Amino acid sequence: MAVDELQAIVQRCQVLEEADFKGEDFDLFQVAGQKCLEDGYAAQLLEVIKNEKNKVIIKNMGWNLISPLVRCIFIYKQEDDKREHCLKILDQLAQLCNPKELFLGLLEQIEQTSGEQVCQTVMLLLQPLQTVLLKLQNKKAYSVGLSLAMIMNQLTPLPVPYTKQQIQEDKLGLCQCCNAVVDFAKPFVNEVVKNMEKSSEYNDMELKEELLKFCMKSLKYPLLTAQLEQLEGIEEHPFRHFATEIIDILWNIGELIPLVFLHRKGKSPHWENQEFADIERKNTADSLACLSYLMFVQHFGIDCFPMVFSPSYLLQCNMMHIEVLLKRTEESVLSKGLDLFESCLLRMEDNSLLHQYLEFRDFINVPQDLVKVMTLCPIEHLRKKSLNILQLFIDKFDAEGKYTLFRCLLKTSNHAGVEGYIIKNIKDQIHLSLTKACDNIWFTGHHLISLLDLVLSLPEGAETDLLQNSDRIMASLNLLRYLIIKDCESDNQTGVWTTLAKIKQNFLKPLHVGLNMSKAHYEAEIKNKKENRREAHSSKTVCSVTVGGEKMPAMTTEMQLQVLHSALFTFDLIESVLARVEELIEVKIKAVMDENS
Repeated sequence: MAVDELQAIVQRCQVLEEADFKGEDFDLFQVAGQKCLEDGYAAQLLEVIKNEKNKVIIKNMGWNLISPLVRCIFIYKQEDDKREHCLKILDQLAQLCNPKELFLGLLEQIEQTSGEQVCQTVMLLLQPLQTVLLKLQNKKAYSVGLSLAMIMNQLTPLPVPYTKQQIQEDKLGLCQCCNAVVDFAKPFVNEVVKNMEKSSEYNDMELKEELLKFCMKSLKYPLLTAQLEQLEGIEEHPFRHFATEIIDILWNIGELIPLVFLHRKGKSPHWENQEFADIERKNTADSLACLSYLMFVQHFGIDCFPMVFSPSYLLQCNMMHIEVLLKRTEESVLSKGLDLFESCLLRMEDNSLLHQYLEFRDFINVPQDLVKVMTLCPIEHLRKKSLNILQLFIDKFDAEGKYTLFRCLLKTSNHAGVEGYIIKNIKDQIHLSLTKACDNIWFTGHHLISLLDLVLSLPEGAETDLLQNSDRIMASLNLLRYLIIKDCESDNQTGVWTTLAKIKQNFLKPLHVGLNMSKAHYEAEIKNKKENRREAHSSKTVCSVTVGGEKMPAMTTEMQLQVLHSALFTFDLIESVLARVEELIEVKIKAVMDENS
């Protein structure tokens, strides 16, 4: 019987000195203890462990029982007495075992767990692990850091619950586990705080650094991808609670403000391997971006925030974080970038952002990233939001800033819809310049002429794909029509009349040629399709279309004809606006000639 075997081994070891224990004794104790657990004799094993006579044996050998003990705890049901006995055994081992040996045993158990049991195992072993760490005298900071790193490494592969239902279900126990890990870390945070209070020159930075690393890892996972908006029906949102606790730790150890403003990264290891160094840099950037989102959007820790910084400075501080977030494709991360950008911009007055800010790399990169979200993101509400934020960004700049930004986006967006949108903004700025009493040099005169050279042109001359560029072309024609109507040749505030010959040569003339070529091409295509349809046995002949390397659903001849007719309609629309522009030019020129004659 397992209990008898265990008793025999214990009685033999009781008479031995601690130094006389052999490897064989350890093995026999582990096998017998494991058999007791597996055969359902946990109560008897508990009695053996609690027996004062066995104190030295348990101190040296008890840690070997951790693995079978954890296995049995998961086998027994919640209300089973045997499970309760196993939990008491675990608690006794934490109190009695050699801290160093038990520490390694517990860590090994956490390292070996995987899949659905990760969170259960971590939560089960957090209390004994904390007890052991508090007993350690040597290498305590290192051991705490190793424990937190091991736990976070095991949790990181788990999917983060995102929807309200997923958070409520917490299928794998991640929400509960994250908050349990924070509670596990609290005694060590208190220790750092206590030592800092004792001395303003607190030199033992190791434990503080380990806690900082834990916070940085927590910001990247799970908080970077977590849903952090307040959800109706969830009284205490687990990830919001976790975020609050992480911010509190950073504040308590004196690292919150340095991280937000000085981008302090702690003691980064020196990597000889460049790939590892790049990963470390990226992880740090992700964590700091998440921290800024928590503070400036969700207002965690905002009470600790010094209210002395200008909105433009806060925007400048956050642009690098916004850039990091906007380069990601996951909805949960991308939406945080848009929210952070919007939050920073809403703090500012219109026309208050100085053009000099565009000398910072981030102020050029971020709007370009925003354009990519607008044009490439498959999620409609994020595309719409990014467009609204781009307009907000434009509105905040002074006149020269708007002018510089427009030039940049026209050159870099490579998207006709975006270019059309920018050209409409240029038109609005010209209108403000012409109707305001104050003179705006950036959207009149020689500065505007330089901008018009970019706007009133076709990218590839007469060979330009007019259909693909129709948004840009229509916006350009509408702008030109507005300039001709609003600005008299005698005033020529915009300079459009000075450069009219160039506009005709570089824009209007090639547009005429391009329209004639395009219409002829599409009309020939329509004729071809109609003839092919008559020759075919059925009008349901299909063709395959490939877009971006992906095969689209097959198109019938009728569908192809609809597309071709739609293209012709677009050309007719462009042609009618072009005709109106040329008519206005003739009328204006004739009126001036009549005045002069």
